Amino acid sequence: MTGPSGETPTWALSMAYWLHMLATVVWLGGLAALILFVLPTARRNLEAQAYSRLVEKAQRRLDPLAWLSVVVLVGTGLFQMSASPNYEGYLAIRNRWAAAILIKHLVFFGMVAVSAYLTWGVMPRLERFALLRARGQDTPEAERLQRREVRLLWLNLILGAIVLGLTAVARAS
Repeated sequence: MTGPSGETPTWALSMAYWLHMLATVVWLGGLAALILFVLPTARRNLEAQAYSRLVEKAQRRLDPLAWLSVVVLVGTGLFQMSASPNYEGYLAIRNRWAAAILIKHLVFFGMVAVSAYLTWGVMPRLERFALLRARGQDTPEAERLQRREVRLLWLNLILGAIVLGLTAVARAS
């Protein structure tokens, strides 16, 4: 997608930047709202079963948006990187920009791994515990797993802040 002079058209790069920022806001904004506002308020005001149901329903709404955001971030990020004059090739770490981008991508893939574990590891187990609880069975592990879920959500939010910081370092280079 290059113009006659071999450069990326401004409109395409602008669209990629916009979509990249939008996906970032959706993923990190949803995560921040959940961790900083929804979960603390729900924990203080709801009984354990209602809290579990709320968290499960919130995660079900946020997960598809988060995964769509990941796909958009990968696609637009690769496009932006290939258009950058600082990009000198795969694993060519010859400047501060390249180092910041490499570390950013490593942290980003850490976030994706944590998200995958939450989506396909923690959430199904929590849903299973909720079903058992609804049948009147004791689920002492559920609270421990909920605490792990919150810690992992916090970890992802912190990693997201690091990604934003590394983006700032790359942009300033």
